[in-house]
Amino acid sequence: MIFARKVWHLLVGIKDALALMFLLGFFFLIYAVLLSRPSPGQVREGALLLKLDGAIVEEPAAADPWEALTSGSMPSHQYRVRDLVRALDAAVTDDKIKAVVLDLSKFSGGGLVHMEEVGAALDRVKAAKKPVLTFAYGYADDALLLAAHSSEVWVDPLGGAFVLGPGGQGLYFAKLLERFKVNTHVYRVGTYKEFVEPYTRNDMSEPAREARTAVIGALFDAWKANMAKARPQANIKLVTEDPAGWYKAAGGDGAQAAKAAGLVDQIGDNVAFGQRVAKLTGEDLLDPRPGGFAHSTLKAFLAAHEPKTPGKAIGVITIAGDIVDGKAGPGTAGGDRIADLLDGKDAKDIAALVVRVDSPGGSVTGSERIRLAIERQKARGIPVVVSMANVAASGGYWVATPGTRIFAEPATVTGSIGIFAVVTSFEKTLADYGVTADGVRSTPLSGQPDLFGGFTPELDAMLQATIERGYQRFTGLVGQSRGKSSAQVDAMAQGRIWDGGTARQLGLVDQFGSLDDALAFAAEQAKLEKDDYHPLFLGEKQSAYASLLEQLTGGDDSSNAQANAQTGDLFAQISGRQQALMARAFTDAERMMGASGMQAYCLECGVTAPPLTRPPGTSGLLGWMRALMVR
Repeated sequence: MIFARKVWHLLVGIKDALALMFLLGFFFLIYAVLLSRPSPGQVREGALLLKLDGAIVEEPAAADPWEALTSGSMPSHQYRVRDLVRALDAAVTDDKIKAVVLDLSKFSGGGLVHMEEVGAALDRVKAAKKPVLTFAYGYADDALLLAAHSSEVWVDPLGGAFVLGPGGQGLYFAKLLERFKVNTHVYRVGTYKEFVEPYTRNDMSEPAREARTAVIGALFDAWKANMAKARPQANIKLVTEDPAGWYKAAGGDGAQAAKAAGLVDQIGDNVAFGQRVAKLTGEDLLDPRPGGFAHSTLKAFLAAHEPKTPGKAIGVITIAGDIVDGKAGPGTAGGDRIADLLDGKDAKDIAALVVRVDSPGGSVTGSERIRLAIERQKARGIPVVVSMANVAASGGYWVATPGTRIFAEPATVTGSIGIFAVVTSFEKTLADYGVTADGVRSTPLSGQPDLFGGFTPELDAMLQATIERGYQRFTGLVGQSRGKSSAQVDAMAQGRIWDGGTARQLGLVDQFGSLDDALAFAAEQAKLEKDDYHPLFLGEKQSAYASLLEQLTGGDDSSNAQANAQTGDLFAQISGRQQALMARAFTDAERMMGASGMQAYCLECGVTAPPLTRPPGTSGLLGWMRALMVR
């Protein structure tokens, strides 16, 4: 007995010692990471290295340490588009920077508007007589567009390039739901409100096909025009119209095919590419590995070039990602979180407000919460201007209605002015297994909505009336904002999406312009001089957890180009896109099962949205199934 007690005490002591060591190590790691933040002193003479191992977005998603620990994989990196543009513009005048290097080996893309913004910034670097060199193992549409603005484009000998173009197919669940006798209750207004079609049809309706064809055609034309201007030697016609013949002529050699079509300039591995950069910028004396070159990372360079804050502040509120109820975000537009930012102390003294939207919409109540908060700012008598990025549709347009001036780009997707709700019930499914429902009601709504016994006709009628009222509310807000009658708004609404050029012709957008153009207009309306204002991005404070995770996952501080793992040839890139499509399919199914309340969401905007950089939440059965399928 005494021996057993001593063994027990020994085991408890070992356990306590291990726990203490773990805690000490954990806190030491946090301390070390916090001390390792980039400083201006880390900027070295050489190249500005932009190692984009992730997606370019309007607003990076908040890092969740618990999700990172439990998911079995680290989150993909996301790069704020204006950070990249600010770094590139600073590189123009910084004498330490001799060249800009883009490493797109793990680049997962972004929206067309963002690609155009970064491409224009790269052009300004070249105009300052500083070369821009780009390397990747394989190039797809977004990477090709950035590379087109480079001085030299390199591809690995085992890599290649291809153009997919916007568009693709989606899944339709009507026959599946019919097979299992799931009753899908759809409430909607809008001939073109495509979101509900996957749950009610087996194919795309002609109105939806018409709208999507028009938008995809406009976006692809914009992509091709940008490519032709930036890289006139590229034979885009061959690459897009006869891709099989193009590859066959090169003997199946993707790298040679890319060079023959003028998509790339040089074929060489990352060591050869690094040696080429070193001739321009000098060798990396801190890292003797082959292919090293002197460089500064994005984080260090941004730390050395903090934005100036002259004069008064113009507030910028970012509405990015799906609009939801609650405090979600950043990266997701939680209605309560954004409203709190607009009502908070940082927004009290702003001279004007710019609403930056990059969202396909979502919850009607979340959208209305944001809109009312914007209206409260407008009631203070300050100018309110809207700036649209890649997409500002459905709820994304709802929140834009308080703006007195709306800026967009030709490649912006907007409109989708419509309302819907989808609810499923299982009374037919259960009846097949001999399960029925019965009872006593005091009113036609007693026990409703009954997901197992079915909906009463009265509830169906009330829900449809609620949706119709929501649509009237939406079109009324648009009409009041745009100075149009109900009939005029209804004619261009009906849930249809529009490209930025058509939206401008219809009056949904006032003029083309970037976020900077919107800021300048807001300053003019607030009677501020050109150099007497600065943007104040509300809520843009990185948490310590996010900083820690970013350091642990490497970020852009991982040495030179040769440190990158080669991320795959044509098959590997297609596989990655297949996984993203699988994740999106499960997301669509989960939206049908889990959406709460009326939705102003643009499903068809998914064909133009930035890539899915990580699967949505993994809660519930659908999340578990998705996790299995996308591994």
